[in-house]
Amino acid sequence: MKTYSEDTVYFISYAKLPMEISAANMHKVVGVGLVINRNTGVIEDSSCTLITEEARSFLKQLIVGHNLHEEGIEPLIEKIKCRFHGLSQKAICVALKGTYDRYVIWKNEMTTK
Repeated sequence: MKTYSEDTVYFISYAKLPMEISAANMHKVVGVGLVINRNTGVIEDSSCTLITEEARSFLKQLIVGHNLHEEGIEPLIEKIKCRFHGLSQKAICVALKGTYDRYVIWKNEMTTK
């Protein structure tokens, strides 16, 4: 089992899949989860509810190591749009943005306490 430091937090968000892909028959949505170091903003791990291991692995390679504090989410979304051309691309980007938005809200709430 993989272990994470006390400085990490996990957020996940979902987006609806297009009906023309096979994954939509099993799952109506795709989920993108991020393990984020709350001190540095670096994404240390990710998860995605896609069907193939290849797609999950490829997305993880694109996502892990990205620094949300320094770069925000848009450069990562652009990287995915440029390199991942599956039919679920739009849904993955929407879920990723949702995950980032949830993290930012939480981070802001934590700093005001």
